[in-house]
Amino acid sequence: MSAFGSLVRRLGHQRWFAATGKFLVPVDRLVGRLTRGRVVGLGLVPSLIITTTGRKSGQPRSNPLVYVRDGDGFAVVGSNWGQRHQPAWVLNLLADPAASITLKGRTLPVRAHLATGAERDRLWQLLVTRWPAYRTYVERAEGRQIKVFRLAPETDTNR
Repeated sequence: MSAFGSLVRRLGHQRWFAATGKFLVPVDRLVGRLTRGRVVGLGLVPSLIITTTGRKSGQPRSNPLVYVRDGDGFAVVGSNWGQRHQPAWVLNLLADPAASITLKGRTLPVRAHLATGAERDRLWQLLVTRWPAYRTYVERAEGRQIKVFRLAPETDTNR
């Protein structure tokens, strides 16, 4: 990780950083779209773009997320910068676990599985190693259970 990336990881605990981050997400979406998923997370931390189906609109909804590899799959967390409500993409996955991810310019269909128990604990440790500020976000969420998902590649592209 670059020195700037390390600095960003330390700043991630600050409230002002989370507030700024929320406003940078649309910029990150645009950069991800323009680079066809090759640059996500503004290139600062390993990130992917998840595309879910809007539970109300039925339309595709894309969001950049920090991720960690987990075997052949990926782990992501619905921290929403520590806000008290779940991010929309989490609610979309709970309604329909079929999604796709774009990572390094490649799009892959995935199926989301809500991690619980020991699996959640294991994935959480991987995720906070990548982005330590997740621990701070738990405090800010004031009791909201922050969801952790494992995204498994779909073997059947017809879903």
